[in-house]
Amino acid sequence: MLNTSYTNIHNITQLKTHTLGASRMGENRELKFALESYWQGKIQSAELIQISNKIKQNNWQQQIDANLDFITVGDFALYDHVLNNAFYFDTIHTHNTSSSENILKEYFSQARGGSCCALEMTKWFNTNYHYIVPQLNKNTKIKLNKEFLGEFLFKDIELAQKNNKEIKIVLLGPLSFLYLSKAQEIDKLDLLDDLINSYAELLSIIKSKGISFVQIDEPILSLDLSVNWHRAFEQTYSTLHFEGLNILLATYFGELQDNLQLICNLPVSGIHIDAISSSKEIQKIIDWLPNHKILSIGLIDGRNIWKNDLEQSLEILNTISTRRTQNIWLAPTCSLLHVPCNLELETKLDSNIKNWLSFGKQKLQELDILKSFINTKLSDDIIENNKQAIESRKNSTLVNNPNIRQDIQQILNTSNVDKRDTVFKNRKIVQQNILNLPLLPTTTIGSFPQTQEVRAIRSSFKKQQITEQEYTTKLQQLTQQAIKFQEEIGLDVLVHGEFERNDMVEYFAEFLHGFAFTQNGWVQSYGSRCVKPPVIYGDVARKQPITIAWSKFAQEQTDRIMKGMLTGPVTVLHWSFIRDDQPKADTCLQIAVALRHEVNDLESAGIKIIQIDEPAYREGLPLRKSDWANYLEWASKAFRICASGVDDKTQIHTHMCYSEFGDILPAIAAMDADVISIETTRSNMDLLDSFVDFKYPNDIGPGVWDIHSPRIPSVSEIQSLIQKAIDVLPIENLWINPDCGLKTRNWEETKQALINLVAATENIRQSVSVD
Repeated sequence: MLNTSYTNIHNITQLKTHTLGASRMGENRELKFALESYWQGKIQSAELIQISNKIKQNNWQQQIDANLDFITVGDFALYDHVLNNAFYFDTIHTHNTSSSENILKEYFSQARGGSCCALEMTKWFNTNYHYIVPQLNKNTKIKLNKEFLGEFLFKDIELAQKNNKEIKIVLLGPLSFLYLSKAQEIDKLDLLDDLINSYAELLSIIKSKGISFVQIDEPILSLDLSVNWHRAFEQTYSTLHFEGLNILLATYFGELQDNLQLICNLPVSGIHIDAISSSKEIQKIIDWLPNHKILSIGLIDGRNIWKNDLEQSLEILNTISTRRTQNIWLAPTCSLLHVPCNLELETKLDSNIKNWLSFGKQKLQELDILKSFINTKLSDDIIENNKQAIESRKNSTLVNNPNIRQDIQQILNTSNVDKRDTVFKNRKIVQQNILNLPLLPTTTIGSFPQTQEVRAIRSSFKKQQITEQEYTTKLQQLTQQAIKFQEEIGLDVLVHGEFERNDMVEYFAEFLHGFAFTQNGWVQSYGSRCVKPPVIYGDVARKQPITIAWSKFAQEQTDRIMKGMLTGPVTVLHWSFIRDDQPKADTCLQIAVALRHEVNDLESAGIKIIQIDEPAYREGLPLRKSDWANYLEWASKAFRICASGVDDKTQIHTHMCYSEFGDILPAIAAMDADVISIETTRSNMDLLDSFVDFKYPNDIGPGVWDIHSPRIPSVSEIQSLIQKAIDVLPIENLWINPDCGLKTRNWEETKQALINLVAATENIRQSVSVD
């Protein structure tokens, strides 16, 4: 029966519920398809805006249906909310934006590239979302861009007000905006005064539209901040104090630690905290935050898909209610951008596993349940059913498999299980004698375009419209074409194209115990790019070989070296929805052991180069530096366990992207991959400075083609980037490759860009030979 010890919880009065943000894609990825149609010229801007407005209305209706006290406005972006902010305050220095069409063209050109390179893109804190990095310099002049605001935020306010529901506006905070930007030749805080003035102007306009609550997100409060940034917070929010306009300062993703007292003392109407990642700090917050201020508690996990333990949430609220009974709000921990839209769309999930899950719509309903219980308008049965679901997961044999755990422990106990036989410089000699590669070897990262043809073949097979043999034959033909193209243009190390793979994580997870898969569990990664993370619900082990047949087939088609392509254990972990009932390290080591079997089988099948991609390696880094060492130790160990069971003659590659590497290079070096390829184009090779300073010991493949943009780089552009790399790193340690896989590009772009890449490399080789 229901725990009846909540003696104080019903004393809470005027409890309010809200959400920090919602998904932008729509339940059926409507925005993704609209954006891509717009970029291809198939629809006009008016239709794109119409589709996006429908998504917003659906989001607001879900909030209304869940009896939230506000509908949240300002969280939507056609590409990225940080890019929105850059346009709000004109740090882009836009021009020719007299019409909505021109505004959109300018907006997308900064994100995707137009006549010039696109802005850099990197991870949003420790999530799998990527934001556009604003660029600041001594010429940056901050001012309010009323044309852009008029086309987007202000129109959204007008649209939302038609629902006759109180509105809460969301803005990315000025300090987080500056902190997350990239500055050249200036101190970011030098721009603070102008930025504060522009925010004040914007808040004044928002107030004039009848809005009384503004949520200002300052997620950098979960980071290590210097005294200067503390002072900047005090200056900023003392200035942005408006009579009649309530600011809710929101932070999430981590503990506040030494920023806790700062946020409690700021002159704002209230604060929002992530009560899951900062659960240890709740008592201090209760003690330090004045009772007249709003305390918004993020009790519903906005980062993961597990059902909320309602009894545990009620216990937290009961504790809070011993000290305060008013000015309490409930919300998810963060924006629901990071979880799928609606569990109701999942019709094929195992019923036991589905009973453990909660997606965006259901998380709003969980808020309503908690509010209803506090207001004594809820039967005990709902809480009791939730308790049974939580208990069934804890005790399920689907989750805990003693046989898997015993097998994994046996391997982990093996001596030197995470060590190669010899050091890199000796391995390199052995490998070069076998591979016989030229100076500046050229290759790609792995995938080739997943065209409509490829998707149609996969869809036909899933619908049983073609047989497995017909499916395999069609994909083999595409693989042969890709190999022939690579041979014709002169790439040195080939890939098979990965046409059989639906996703670089889901494909592998399908061959592993302990994973479940959704039909519509899509979340936004960047722009129109969506991913459908698998769900790790139980102990992990390999069911059967995964890539061996395709790798052997591909190698049989050519005399050139063919890479075997795997996704690494850290990336499989972080690009899945992770089980939360055991430490991440334990789950990651299980995945590493499973993939170790695959690496060893590839070597036995005659594959001489094996690439183990780890693009998520840095994104899993804890937000606080004090927590880094433990994470980096187990993450590096997991990679080595996966990769170290091979002989010296087998060359191990890894690939990383979206990352600033300077602060973790010792850990990357500790992974001991023979070759690392990295994304460097948008930084104009600046990322290599860290590798130079550190004296990175192994080989590096800096990206020379930004594959996130439709721009085709010229031979001279690529050649210039190669030369920049040669200027700072030994030429004998360099490989030449694109920034990332080519899955999202079309064949026209891919072919010409790779032809240019090979030509640029050959020009450099000839110039070096002449010298």
